[in-house]
Amino acid sequence: MTHRPAPTDVAIHPLIAQRWSPRAYADRPVGRAQVIAMLEAARWAPSAFNAQPWRFVVFEKAGDAAAFERAFGTLIPFNQSWNGNAQVLIAVLADTLTPKGAPNPGASYDAGAAAMALLLQAHAQGLAAHAMSGLDAAAFRKTFAIPARYDVLSMISVAHHGDAQALPAALAEREQAPRARLPLHQIVHFGAWREPV
Repeated sequence: MTHRPAPTDVAIHPLIAQRWSPRAYADRPVGRAQVIAMLEAARWAPSAFNAQPWRFVVFEKAGDAAAFERAFGTLIPFNQSWNGNAQVLIAVLADTLTPKGAPNPGASYDAGAAAMALLLQAHAQGLAAHAMSGLDAAAFRKTFAIPARYDVLSMISVAHHGDAQALPAALAEREQAPRARLPLHQIVHFGAWREPV
């Protein structure tokens, strides 16, 4: 496993600083208990009015290889290229309607919070997890008969950490490249909106 803590400007919790999105996966099963723990972490995410609009469709290679392959087939080719050893795929969906049938404008935001809780739990368990927007949402919807009220947001792949050198050269280099984020002054506004200088 490559250790890549974020070079933060101030100290933050190690669980957050050390979580990242690897692509080097080992070809060995992830235990069902670990999968359930990730989903339980997601279940306890915050949501507006406690609506809990997140939904997850889980595919375990060891449990149902055929369903896993159908889900894998909805990933874009680039993501298929490095997910060959992925053991679990978790589709993240958002229920766009409230229990009363009204539009829920915060559904995607809340589902994102649940997905982040899942990713942090995966990291806490020593697993590699990578969220991807690169999937064919329409194909996923059709393949798995997802009702129209649910938005297909992303796919998270999960596995044990693998050897970065086993990846294609360009991806192996990215796996070990320095981590970077925009500086706070470009993303934070105190007191009022101010255009960046």
